[in-house]
Parts: sequence; C-alpha cells; structure tokens
Amino acid sequence: MRITRIETFLAPPRWMFVRVETDAGIVGWGEPVVEGRAEPVRAAVDVLAEYLLGTDPLRIEDHWQVMTKGGFYRGGPVLSSAVAGLDQALWDIKGKHLDVPVYQLLGGPVRDRVRAYAWVGGDEPSEIREALTAQIEAGFTAVKMNGCGRMSPVATRAEVRDVLGRAQTARETLGDDRDFGLDFHGRVSPANARRLLPLLAEYAPMFVEEPVLSEHMDVMGDLVNASNIPIALGERLYSRREFLAPLQSGVAILQPDISHAGGISELRRIAALAEVYGAQLAPHCPLGPVALASSLQVGFTTPNFLIQEQSIGIHYNQGAEVLDYVADPEPFRFQEGHLVRTDRPGLGVEVDETAVRKADATGHAWRNPVWRHTDGSFAEW
Repeated sequence: MRITRIETFLAPPRWMFVRVETDAGIVGWGEPVVEGRAEPVRAAVDVLAEYLLGTDPLRIEDHWQVMTKGGFYRGGPVLSSAVAGLDQALWDIKGKHLDVPVYQLLGGPVRDRVRAYAWVGGDEPSEIREALTAQIEAGFTAVKMNGCGRMSPVATRAEVRDVLGRAQTARETLGDDRDFGLDFHGRVSPANARRLLPLLAEYAPMFVEEPVLSEHMDVMGDLVNASNIPIALGERLYSRREFLAPLQSGVAILQPDISHAGGISELRRIAALAEVYGAQLAPHCPLGPVALASSLQVGFTTPNFLIQEQSIGIHYNQGAEVLDYVADPEPFRFQEGHLVRTDRPGLGVEVDETAVRKADATGHAWRNPVWRHTDGSFAEW
C-alpha cells in the first residue's frame, strides 16, 4: 500500500482538514491547523507531502521521526501542527486497514467512556448563569469558562471582584457535585495570578488554565504553591520536551492539543510523561470532528486521562458546527456528559467529504481578535 494523494481543505469556522489517499482505496483524515494561521500550516503540509507521497502509510513512527526531524529546523506550532494532522490521518488509515479502532493499536481501552466538558463562554459575566443552567440541563457534569476578559497588568479591586464573582456564580449554579474550570487564557500577569489564585480557592474550581502565558514558566512553581487549585496548561506547547518544565514545577493537568502537539503519536508520549509525575491529561480541543475523534482514541487508552474538551456549540463557532462535517454524528452523542467508546475502525468518525469540499470552496481566513487596554496598548486575548 502506498500514499497516492494528499489534499487539504479550509473549513469554516476556523478549521482545516487533510485527506490522505492510498492506492488500496483507504482514505485517512486529520486536522492540521493553527487557529488564525491556517494558511502557513497548509503550506507546511504541502512540503511534508513531498516526502510522504509514494511511501507506505503504515510506517507511522518512522514517518513521524522524518517529518519532525528531517528538515533540520525543528519544532514550533506550524510544523508540529502540520505533522499532527498527517499523523492523525496515518493512524486512521492503519486502523481502517486492520479493521480496528485506533485505541486497539495503542494497547486497548482502559475505560468505556470519556468525560467531557462544555464551554459556557464567560467573556460577558451576565450570561454565565443562564449558560451554566443550559449545560446542566444538557447532562454535562463539568464546564469551562473564561475567568476574565482583558485585565490590567496590575488589576484593580473591581477586576479582582469580577473574576471572583464569575467563580462564585459558577459554584452556586453547579453545586458541589459538578465541576468548572477557569481559563485565564494567558490574559493574567504573574502578579495578578499570585493575587487571584488564593482568593479563588474557596470556590474549588476543577482547575485554573493558563494562569499565565507559557513563556512565564519560571514563575510556575510559585503559582502552583500559591493555592491548592490544580494548575492546567499546555495548548501552546508542542512537544513532550516543552512539558517537562511545567511538570517539574508541579502543574497537575496537561492540556496538549492533538492538532498542535504532533498528533496521536506525540500525545501518547506526553501522557506517559505526565503519568511519571502523577499528572493528568485533559487535551485541548476547540476544533473540529477529526481532532475530537483523535483525542478520544487517546483518551480511551490512557490511564491518567482526566477529561476532554470539545467544541460542539462553543461560542467561537460561527457559520459552521462540528457535526456539519460528519456523515454520522453517533460517535459524538453525549450520555450523561460522556462520550461513549465505539468499535468503529480507524478514528471512528466518518467525514462527510462532500460537505468538506463544499466548505473549502468558500474557505475562511479566521483571525483571533486583537484586544487593547484603555490606554491603547496591546492586551492579551
């Protein structure tokens, strides 16, 4: 069996799919994208395709090594995301070729279902209670929301109260039997994080995500020790080596993105590294159906898997939804806030190729917002 064609498709609202075809008629799908930077990732996939065309798709690990190391210059979000999508597609092909789910190729399942959380936004505090109630009624046992909007480098008392108010509203609405995560989204300075984390402890969030930007890894140990709230991060880290420092600092939950951090192959290794430190895996995934299906394959076979992010109904999705690109939504049907393991081969998702090709005819040029402080200076989004 040989790879004969590799195509990419830009699909609204902000995703990209890759289709890898073989001379045996087996097709694999992946999601290689950096949100807001899809075009350079598409170009990187084209470059990697020069190597993959004509090769045996079943040699996944060898291809991963060549794609990540064969170009001399290594790493970074564009290359690792291009590799990630192609890696997903190769695993999809191998599973379909052997007529087994990918999780069987990864050692077999350790759980029957994966707990997932739903997004409730949080940029506008007035909308939180209503959104939380809707997710409770939908059966979710955990949610995530933004902990703040733009924040001054040294927060005012009003800004601090706003963050605490969101957390209080979440806890009051959810009760003690459900969980919520607070995403600081890198919007919070180290000084503000040191102040906020102890104050948030009484509301017992499941985790605080990206309390500071990953470039501030030198202060992570101090933040871990600032309160008893588990710290989570990882969506802007792209290899297992980059996760070593946060693990050594005591970060409790790793959130690599399967479409950014080297695909299924690397996500498995990051999970194994986390297990050594007693940390949990909670993959980042505000993306489309192939990324979610790939994440689930890892979740079904990873002992230290905590919870899965998913973007069905997320407030970012405008113009298209996750299920718009699948022929059968059954693998993404929630039961009591969980996604249930199936025995479908490959990644377990049937992509609606007609819908994907139609979406690519329109494409997208999604860019994240650019925020500014009141004085006109740049603010983290």
